[in-house]
Formats: sequence, structure tokens, C-alpha cells
Amino acid sequence: MSGRPLALVVEDTVDQAALLRRYLDREGFDAFIALDAESAIAAFDEIDPVLAVIDLLLPGISGQECARRVQERFPECFLVISSVLDAADYPPADAALPKPITGADLRAIVDRVTR
Repeated sequence: MSGRPLALVVEDTVDQAALLRRYLDREGFDAFIALDAESAIAAFDEIDPVLAVIDLLLPGISGQECARRVQERFPECFLVISSVLDAADYPPADAALPKPITGADLRAIVDRVTR
């Protein structure tokens, strides 16, 4: 363990996942990347995220269902929904991160998490 807080990223687009990993690393987080909800859920026993960034449009189990399961399993985790969809259509979460994501957008959310 690095001693850095862990962020769970559930994102099926490899480039987007890599971008989020870079932004999170810059903000002092380790990132656990899951390319689908099933992989994220399978890792629940090994991870303890303080932040989760979940894409709504995922193959298989939906991002909305994944977000629900993350909230159930990690009630203290700061939940962020990310999508190309209209933010008004996002399920309830601690923050919205509409795409395209910028480093400044993510930094503003991280500031809320670490306050």
C-alpha cells in the first residue's frame, strides 16, 4: 500500500480511464481502474475507495447499478457520476463530472473530497 487514498474508476473507454488515472495521480490518489461494473464489483473485497468515478454507459451491469452497489458497500465513499449524458439524467451522487473531463473539473471534486 502506498498510503495514498484510493479512487475507484469504472470506465469502459481505455483512453478515458487512462486520462482519469493521470488526473487522479496528479491529485495524490492511487487509481483502481475497472473497464466494466463486473470487474469493479469483483474487486470489492480487495479495495477500499474514498472516491469513485463511475461512467453511466457501461457494457453489462449499468453504471447506475454499479453506483448503487458502490454506495451500499462503501457508504463513506465520495461518489462521482461521469457521462456524456445530460447531467440532469444522472442518478443521485455526491458530484457530477460531465464529459469531456478536464483536470480542473476533477481537481474541484478532489478538493471537496479532501476537505
